[in-house]
Amino acid sequence: MYVGTQLSGKDVQRLGDRYLRQLGQLGLKHVCIDPPGNPYEWTRDVIARHIDRLDKHGLVLDMVQLPMPSSGIGTHQSPGVVLGNSPERDREIDGMCTIIQNLAALGVHATKYNFNLLGIPRTPSERGRGGAIVSTFRHEQLTNSDELTEAGKVSAEQFWERITYFLERVVPVAEAAKVRLACHPHDPLTPPGYRGVEQRVLGNAEGLKRFVQIAESPYHGLNFCQGTIAESMENPRAEIDEVIRWFGSRGKIFNVHFRNIKGGRYSFTEVFPDDGDMNMAQSFKAYHESGVDCMIMPDHMPEIDGEAPFETAFAFAFGYIIALFQANGLDPYGH
Repeated sequence: MYVGTQLSGKDVQRLGDRYLRQLGQLGLKHVCIDPPGNPYEWTRDVIARHIDRLDKHGLVLDMVQLPMPSSGIGTHQSPGVVLGNSPERDREIDGMCTIIQNLAALGVHATKYNFNLLGIPRTPSERGRGGAIVSTFRHEQLTNSDELTEAGKVSAEQFWERITYFLERVVPVAEAAKVRLACHPHDPLTPPGYRGVEQRVLGNAEGLKRFVQIAESPYHGLNFCQGTIAESMENPRAEIDEVIRWFGSRGKIFNVHFRNIKGGRYSFTEVFPDDGDMNMAQSFKAYHESGVDCMIMPDHMPEIDGEAPFETAFAFAFGYIIALFQANGLDPYGH
């Protein structure tokens, strides 16, 4: 395990090389940062130039995001896959397999992706510690529950068919290339029937257990978002570490979003790692003891005051994670 972080291409464009230098100054080395442009146009040359840019700042490209984002069907780069439409999904899958092979050729051996129709539903933000703005979900405040997406009504069986179709075609390519495929859970678990989706099948631990056993392979696993999985639980503090150990001991955790929450199923806020209901120091030990070997990174930090709120909040989280490594006698930098 080692500390890491992720940035979108838009983040890098906004923050520039100054922020890449800042990551190195804060002790980070391993990152998930996408090359510029349309992912389906990431040639080996494009990826190689991206790797060189990061290397100049002492950063190593551990992972990229396949063109299956968290934003939902309205802006999805691979709509055929999540809608189950052929031949569109076959062309999209072929394109993603090419990305995987190009990454492997350049020494990048992990990708992440979202199999997502609904995006990341949230209700109006609330105030957290010291007045920080915290992302919030309260199911009783939902106002669009009956608004269908362009996918229409989707049953659990239909969702599983689409997932299986994708995995049966992509996992063998990833296995041959030795590239890990890390899927993010559905964030959050939503009430049954929300916006026409009968069940958000990757929204809880039981669904994720079924998921990792489809197309069984050491290269098929999870971008294990601790905050998202906790959002599906009645008592995250009591339940989360057993779930970490279940997936970690089976070698199914390929990236960790180390995020804390207050609340649980259908009602929560996202908070700083030291300010939530889960004992993150205890969870850290669960990852280590179950053999997890990937980046441990912050995710969805509260919005704070100041001249550089994004940079400041994430710097706090990096320091928190690095301190947990050192408190447990571990090297946080992947040396």
